[in-house]
Amino acid sequence: MSNSDLTRIFAISTPGDGAAVETSSATSRRTFIKISGAGLVLGLMPLPEVAGLGGAAEAAATSLAPNPFLVIAPDDTVTVIIKHLDKGQGAATGLASLAAEELDADWSQIRTVFAPADATKYKNLEFGVQGVGGSNGLSNSYSQYREAGATARAMLVSAAASAWKVPAAEITVKAGKLAHSSGKSASFGEMAQAAAIVAVPKSVKLKDAKDFVFIGKSFPRVDSVAKSNGTAKYTIDQQMDGMLVAVIARPPKFGATVKSVDASATEKIAGVVRVITIPQGVAVLAKSTWPAIKGREALKIVWDESKAETRGTAEIFAEYRAALDKPGLPVRAEGDAAAAMAKAAKVVSVDFEFPYLAHATMEPMNAVVRFNGTKAEIWTGSQLQTVDQGVAAAILGIKPENVSLTTLWAGGSFGRRAVPDAHFVAEACMIAKAYGQPVPIKTIWTREDDIKGGYYRPAYLHRIKAGLDAAGKIIAWRHVIVGQSIIAGTPFEAMAVKDGIDLSSVEGANNLPYAIPNFKLELTTTKIGVPVLWWRSVGSTHTAHATEHMIDILAREAGRDPLMFRMDLLAKHPRHAEALKLAAFKAGWDAPLPAGRFRGMALHESFKSYVAQVAEISLKDGGGFKVERVVCAVDCGIAVNPDVVVAQMEGGIGYGLGAAMKGAITLKGGAVEQSNFDDYEVLRMSEMPRIEVHIVPSTAPPQASGSPVHRRSCRPSPTRFWPRRAFERLRCR
Repeated sequence: MSNSDLTRIFAISTPGDGAAVETSSATSRRTFIKISGAGLVLGLMPLPEVAGLGGAAEAAATSLAPNPFLVIAPDDTVTVIIKHLDKGQGAATGLASLAAEELDADWSQIRTVFAPADATKYKNLEFGVQGVGGSNGLSNSYSQYREAGATARAMLVSAAASAWKVPAAEITVKAGKLAHSSGKSASFGEMAQAAAIVAVPKSVKLKDAKDFVFIGKSFPRVDSVAKSNGTAKYTIDQQMDGMLVAVIARPPKFGATVKSVDASATEKIAGVVRVITIPQGVAVLAKSTWPAIKGREALKIVWDESKAETRGTAEIFAEYRAALDKPGLPVRAEGDAAAAMAKAAKVVSVDFEFPYLAHATMEPMNAVVRFNGTKAEIWTGSQLQTVDQGVAAAILGIKPENVSLTTLWAGGSFGRRAVPDAHFVAEACMIAKAYGQPVPIKTIWTREDDIKGGYYRPAYLHRIKAGLDAAGKIIAWRHVIVGQSIIAGTPFEAMAVKDGIDLSSVEGANNLPYAIPNFKLELTTTKIGVPVLWWRSVGSTHTAHATEHMIDILAREAGRDPLMFRMDLLAKHPRHAEALKLAAFKAGWDAPLPAGRFRGMALHESFKSYVAQVAEISLKDGGGFKVERVVCAVDCGIAVNPDVVVAQMEGGIGYGLGAAMKGAITLKGGAVEQSNFDDYEVLRMSEMPRIEVHIVPSTAPPQASGSPVHRRSCRPSPTRFWPRRAFERLRCR
């Protein structure tokens, strides 16, 4: 590598000498808050009914609830109402910390509860409905929750100033205490009643970053203890008096329906209460889970497969390969890729095949429904509350406002709970309606139901053809993607499908940051009867792998260091470049490796976050390899809680490695061949590499850290290494 190469890379963006952030959560089970009433009274939210406070009317006289997002009680607790589902990614901690920051609360005061289904108060500011996806829970609520805390703080200060007859500007707030130089002081709880009658300020000033106490700091998550000692309640944990459990026998092929059913043997099993046929299959209701499962096994069902999907994986990909040779719909075109390809000194064409992938969440889908004929109560880990509430209302024949939806902790999602048709809530409502008795019914998907049940990451086939000039520079790039649309046919189609292009199919390829003068991207959308859904990182799960693998191949063909090859193409994308430099620096890209060890790198933007990774592998005796180490650099804007960001990247790396090395859903004659973790394997702890996560310091608004996960490509690192002195001069923001 020449000195001019080093000069170019160091000149891209090297302001300041700040070191990259490196990181190595008080809690109990939270009682759900029901927001009562509607509208504002003197600008105040009607007070939620919180356990321990008594009724809303009684508590309203002593508690402060200036907005839908927090309640300050006389006992000095601050309850932050979390509008988004927390499915393990730390949303409750993140949102609570934003309110605590501006409130100047003590973290020991903070409690969290999930908000009820009410889009008028808790809508996602990007979606327009209540729900979360694309890891946008924190990013779209960043100012909202900070303003909620600042508003409550201002009202507490105003109340104290009035009570103490001192200027508000002279009052300090720190760690949940209000104080004045005269010696007067009060806790939030002591001042809550007086603050509740203060007029809500029309605007509030938010803190400067230099004054942050919580934002940008690592501190305990609100759910850690409860999830460690088993007191956190998931839907699968719900137990109620008189509750029944339902499991459903679903068709072995997607699209098949029930032709006939013989339930005589099932009805003889002790504990079985009733057998109900619904559009999704045949439900067995029992007094507990085991007899429901045994009753399902005893069913004799004849399926009508006349409209079922009967193609297997081999047939599907044969059709995909044929589609690669035909023009697709144009997605992005710059220059003339065909003409430039014809003039290229070297042309490389590679096909990339991606299988269906299951989400395989630790807690499979489930929901509890109690319906009395006019009103319904639902308990579930709801990711799209407005959708779940609306679908339930339509099935039950009641108004959405008569459907009470309690969101519970969810044992993972990765996109699986954000279903446009709300199917697992829908089938639970169908069963409750058909049963006709006002008892709670918990509908459970078993692990086998989950793996075989569809709603997979779609299968895709890519072909990337690229041309290099005599100097080894990319002068042409043609990328064709073939696969199913996640969005087509859903309520989101009008928003996310443009001119026949499902944007989720091409994201990650459509925004490729590399400077390529002649570029063409095409999409062919297929129609397969396998239900598909977004899967962690959505389109980037396949586009990142294909594009980054291709960049590595081209670097090798050009005889270039893969790091420098990328850097030369990133002049207009400094945030990509900074993440890549940081990952390379921390990984010791310049250091020679022992025999049998190899490195590879990848770079990608997903959901407005920029992630670079360097993976190090070793070769096993007798064949195969082991991923020994992964160094990750992430620019996700302001890291509200660095420890949570690190945890998300670590989990994402494990999830991505498992998919890349093991994951595949295959079909034979239309039937899914996998059923559980024995044949749909996930990454084992013994296979987890040593992971280092480095956060690029940033003042940009916070972005996703749960979704930016992608597959890495590993290959031998170059024989020429950067001199250590060059790395010592490298300054990363």
